[in-house]
Amino acid sequence: MPLPTVILPGFFAAASEYREFEHLLNEQGFPALLVPLRKRDWVPTIGGRSIAPILRQLHATVQQALQEFNAPKVNLVAHSAGGWIARIYLGEKPYIIHGDVDESAQLWYATPFVSTLITLGTPHISQERWTLKNLDFVNTAYPGAFYPHVRYICLAGKAVYGARKRGQWLAHNSYRITCGIGETWGDGITPIEAAHLVGAENIVLDGVMHSPRSPLNWYGSPEILPRWVSYLGDCKI
Repeated sequence: MPLPTVILPGFFAAASEYREFEHLLNEQGFPALLVPLRKRDWVPTIGGRSIAPILRQLHATVQQALQEFNAPKVNLVAHSAGGWIARIYLGEKPYIIHGDVDESAQLWYATPFVSTLITLGTPHISQERWTLKNLDFVNTAYPGAFYPHVRYICLAGKAVYGARKRGQWLAHNSYRITCGIGETWGDGITPIEAAHLVGAENIVLDGVMHSPRSPLNWYGSPEILPRWVSYLGDCKI
């Protein structure tokens, strides 16, 4: 039986948006649990503040999965900002840069019980000032695919080319504030170059949009999942 998978939603997203994705994984033989976030759980993190409240719920769900499935490790599948939050969770350095928790919080150093981290459209870099403090911490402390005993899989969608014209303005603006270039490919929110990490297994998925709310295919759609779900079965124990 594959290791259990814990799904971490993206910024300001509720777990309810990922229920179909969770169901698909379970249906295909990959036991999965969602971090039970509500939109209001993200409110304390707005404006680049501490993501400790999210780490707390992530840690609780990981511990639940380990116990419920009697597993030695879990896989993490993290969407959007959830990907860099998961990288903070993996790391051994105390996440105390905001002063809201101290070293006794133990909301990090999860590498002993994480086998694989799969990020879905995660902006691992950004030029947006609200995100800089948190992203500077993770990219300085844990650059690239930092831990050799954790498998990093970074998925990037290639669905929208950013341009200053109708239907492409949002993508252009989002790409520009993320990587500094608007005229590039991405999933409509995250440009490909920002979604990949040095040293990771970096994959580009054609026709894949960023959000589970998209009317088109996103990373967890039934048509897209077969392209990458096998990574959850090839796990490091």
